[in-house]
Amino acid sequence: MRKLAIVGALFAAGAAQAANFSVVEATIPEMQRAMQDGRETSRELTRQYLERIAIYENRLNAANYVNPKVLDVADQMDRERAAGKLRGPLHGIPIAIKDNIHTNDMPTTAGTLRFEGYIPPYDATLTKNLRDGGAVIIAKTVLTEMANWMVIGMPNNYSSLSGFAFNPYDPRRDPRPGQNDGRPVLQTGSSSSGGGTAANMWAANIGTETTVSVVGPASAAMLAAIKPTIGRISRYGIVPVSMDQDSAGPMTRTVADAAIMLGVLEGRTPDPHDAMTKRCKPPANNDYTPHLKADALKGARIGVPRAWFVDEILLPGDEKPAGGIPADQKQMVDEVVAVLRAQGATVIDPADIPSVLAKDPDRNVMKKGSCSQNAGRKGSDGDCSVVLKYGFKRDFQLWVDSLGDTAPVKSLTELREWNLANAHAGTLRYGQTSMDISDEMDPTNADDQKRYDIDRKREMKLSGPDGVDALMKKHDLDAIIFPGSRGSGFLAKSGYPSVVVPFGMVANGGGFPPPFVPKPAPLGVAFSGMACSEPRLIELAYAFEQATKRRRPPEL
Repeated sequence: MRKLAIVGALFAAGAAQAANFSVVEATIPEMQRAMQDGRETSRELTRQYLERIAIYENRLNAANYVNPKVLDVADQMDRERAAGKLRGPLHGIPIAIKDNIHTNDMPTTAGTLRFEGYIPPYDATLTKNLRDGGAVIIAKTVLTEMANWMVIGMPNNYSSLSGFAFNPYDPRRDPRPGQNDGRPVLQTGSSSSGGGTAANMWAANIGTETTVSVVGPASAAMLAAIKPTIGRISRYGIVPVSMDQDSAGPMTRTVADAAIMLGVLEGRTPDPHDAMTKRCKPPANNDYTPHLKADALKGARIGVPRAWFVDEILLPGDEKPAGGIPADQKQMVDEVVAVLRAQGATVIDPADIPSVLAKDPDRNVMKKGSCSQNAGRKGSDGDCSVVLKYGFKRDFQLWVDSLGDTAPVKSLTELREWNLANAHAGTLRYGQTSMDISDEMDPTNADDQKRYDIDRKREMKLSGPDGVDALMKKHDLDAIIFPGSRGSGFLAKSGYPSVVVPFGMVANGGGFPPPFVPKPAPLGVAFSGMACSEPRLIELAYAFEQATKRRRPPEL
């Protein structure tokens, strides 16, 4: 594989030295102190990470591409440090970014064969912010093809370009009938991947989320993460699903590292390419670290939405209960509540979301999911929301247009037709239904616009004013908590933030043929709130992390 050939050449070029410092589980501040004290260099940190990529990449398939110039970039950071110039808190730190985020010196493929080798004409704004902050971009991480807007049901982290990626907490294939097509036995969480960060193949990585793909992968890989309010980090230069819900966010091993990353990713000024970057005000000096307060839970008020998110509930018009989680995950929620109370927080439990309890189907946020499969085609999509399928058609074309003459395709229709013509190469192993139903939409058509507006306004109202906002104001809450990514799809509709903290291990499903025994699955805790509440959420998440310290690296 070309990426491992690149790693081998880089590793050979990196002059090994006596190990003064190990990157394994090292935090960003620890690495910065080691470089400041002269005990380490960016080159040596990068070399150590390249060594780990060389060792583990064949097992995990965590990277779509490894930067062949990464040692040159690290050397430049070392020269600048020696000259007294520090770009920012990530100066010299090796970071990976998801392969749907533009880099003008490396391919950006979104995992699709049609974009193989494509180098966009401009950096994403967040990529520029990383470079300006001194980050050394070491790799582009794997993702579910087209950030999982290819076909619902495609295994997480599968793409026609790179195949399957694996979770380092159980990097084996699923042996269960019907699922034994090569996919991983342990889910990677959603379209982003945290496996490389969990396995210490780089210091941190950037994911993107439309419904679940920062919070989910972080929880599944025992990582900390921040899925920010939509607009806090610019989306310009990211292959979109829908700008209504898309957001990038840092995935790290500690809350402190995630807070440092967020400040760099956000940038100091709004991005003229993304009007939503005016939504939230950055903290002073783009520094979230003053919010790392170990005693922040004392006196805090935290709610636990249980209806649907933890416990089953009978939704209006349904004959069978929906929602709920397994018993061992419920036990974990109870344990989290006990920790919060022991740390001095007032916990409102349950604190159920009004729009989840609503008896009127039109006012119940859980009663109308996103159109995705064939049932979501025009003419049969009355019971699903068109927000994502409409948004993808609209925003994919805007993205293509931004590429000018370099665009690998000129439209969604052209991409779909190319996939059909190249099905023999594996482009349609799981189909492309999500793209098919999106391509039916016409953003210039008045009827399509009207239907989109109705669904979008409904989702925003039920998740925001009638959902999180109503609950938090009623109980005067600082945050609400969810097990893992359980609340992500709901929160994504209004673009609200979450901070994830590693916490527990739970059972990984059932039905495994003997003698196969699955390993436990990581499950984190998400602290969530209203728009622009990241500073307070970071305080609470950090205090919880310091009180628990449950993060454990995978045994590889």
